[in-house]
Amino acid sequence: MSLRILKAGLFDAIQDTGRYGYQYLGINPGGAMDITGMKLSNALVGNDLNEAVLEMHFPAAEIVFEEQMLIALGGADLGAEINGEALPILHPIIIQKNAVLQFRKNETGARAYLAVKGGYQSQTWLHSNSTHTRARAGGLEGRALRKNDQILTKQIFSGSFQGNGKLFTVLHWNVNLAGFYLKDAVRFIPGAEYHALNKLSQQKLETAGFSILPQSDRMGYRLKGDALSIQSPKEMISTAVPRGTIQLLPNGQLIILMADHQTTGGYPRIGHVISAGFAALAQMRASEKIRFQKTELAEAETLLLEQERNLRQLQNACNFRLQEYLAVYQK
Repeated sequence: MSLRILKAGLFDAIQDTGRYGYQYLGINPGGAMDITGMKLSNALVGNDLNEAVLEMHFPAAEIVFEEQMLIALGGADLGAEINGEALPILHPIIIQKNAVLQFRKNETGARAYLAVKGGYQSQTWLHSNSTHTRARAGGLEGRALRKNDQILTKQIFSGSFQGNGKLFTVLHWNVNLAGFYLKDAVRFIPGAEYHALNKLSQQKLETAGFSILPQSDRMGYRLKGDALSIQSPKEMISTAVPRGTIQLLPNGQLIILMADHQTTGGYPRIGHVISAGFAALAQMRASEKIRFQKTELAEAETLLLEQERNLRQLQNACNFRLQEYLAVYQK
């Protein structure tokens, strides 16, 4: 089974949760920007939550399905259509052979995820299938998808799904996003240099708004807002930095490190976005406003555990529904 790229998108690539444990070698984790959106898509088609998916940005690729498949779209709503007919996100959908998937309008969010039942065949590098463009490894030849690329799937989706003449069939269950995307504010835990900020800057950090600049990308979100400053400026030794680190640049502006962040940095680390807040942050677009909210470590852990519990419950529910539904057609 396979799908083929008829028209390349802005930067569409195969991504999973990333490769961890190699920052000491200068290799960043990478992976999907919105790991929650990736996992929700996988849950809907009965995959392991960490299975690799296609991450797409608008304008996204145009794709033809060369065989019948079970798919799900998660993350951003990019106005998906099959041969001109609107396709919903966050539902499992049976797609018929030769159906063409297009994306017409960036309705909400920044990144969409396309999961297929069984997952995609792709290159594994350092225990991950995520595309690492600098190393030219992982995914499909370590690069973004191009016109005429053929992506094979790991599993044949067989059954007597005729679709009553339709090119796709939307199965009747979907995902409730409550608790998965924390949209009220970007919650952070104070970093090692937070207390080096002067009192006015600490106050501004939590009360002033910041805009995401167009220069933002998978490496980091550059922000524009009131300039912040530290009490006693000094040179810092470069140290390891994880995803979500909020750094203070020399001009007083902020940058939030994202999926393709560098492995070390020498700018003051004034905070770290909590893991439960990564999904909502990853779906923010240029010019959107960010408001920060300081959070205690205990609350950050509670929110992450709740998300993980909800994901497992959703996975179990989707597996049960799929087994029940598919049993009728795969006898």
